Amino acid sequence: MSTIVEGMTYLLNILYSMSAAIGLPYYGVAIILLTMLIKTLIFPLTYKQMASMRKTVDLQPKIKALQEKHKNNKEKANAAVMELYKEHQVNPLGGCLPIIIQLPIFWALYSTLLHFPYDPTNPSAHLFLGFDLTVVYGFALSYHIILPIFAAATTYLQTKLTSPNATTDPTQKTMLYIMPVFFAYISVTVPAGLALYWVTMNVVSIFQQLYINNRLANKTKKAI
Repeated sequence: MSTIVEGMTYLLNILYSMSAAIGLPYYGVAIILLTMLIKTLIFPLTYKQMASMRKTVDLQPKIKALQEKHKNNKEKANAAVMELYKEHQVNPLGGCLPIIIQLPIFWALYSTLLHFPYDPTNPSAHLFLGFDLTVVYGFALSYHIILPIFAAATTYLQTKLTSPNATTDPTQKTMLYIMPVFFAYISVTVPAGLALYWVTMNVVSIFQQLYINNRLANKTKKAI
């Protein structure tokens, strides 16, 4: 993991130098660019994850019918569901694997920003849009509360777009409301640079999700 963290630190410094070269010498710009770069690189995994989730959602009526048909024989019901997955070429774990692969990347980025050695020769470099990216602002009611509010709002929207049954499935509905509160809390207890990273990641994820949803919907229409 330390190797990945060192690599991200090096990359963040390169992006900072690039942004400084065009007249934007701010680590905030470098954090946004790094987040966008990572989200672009893992987009194929994100697409695979959402395609698998979409197929699973589309099969839910048939799965429920099979479970009802074999309600007195759980083993037979599970076998019938697995056969349905096989027939439609759906891997029930397909949505989990990309997430597992992404976790080390996101944790490494978190560690990078948490311990990042900002340029000591340019104190203003870690100031961005009125935020000092090295400061933990806490729960004070000030301008800086905007970041956790954005973190909550973008987490809510991103979760809703990712989970088609978020308003009907009890478990997903709970997550829809708990996750924004959780990440808003996280955003006020870590340096503002990490909160900026989270907001940027959510915004990029929302645009990617809209594109994926539209593409999968068009594929479904063509199949019909």
